[in-house]
Amino acid sequence: MTLLSILLQVVASDALAKLGAALGAGLAAIAAGIGIGKIGGSAMESIARQPEMSSDIRMNMIIAAALIEGVALFAIVVCGFIL
Repeated sequence: MTLLSILLQVVASDALAKLGAALGAGLAAIAAGIGIGKIGGSAMESIARQPEMSSDIRMNMIIAAALIEGVALFAIVVCGFIL
């Protein structure tokens, strides 16, 4: 193999890795947004059904949203390291 073909293979695989990392970061952000949206919607429905439990529901909603956001941030950081 010539040096040029080896360099082209390295550049192509590097470009694919960057594309995969960018897609992974985007999907992590979109999935986190969808998850937090579902949590918020479900919490609002629950509070509407049982207003006396609103403080407990709100606390559990915030904890779940923080966990989802943490996982999404971790995924984005890992994808950033690939870039």
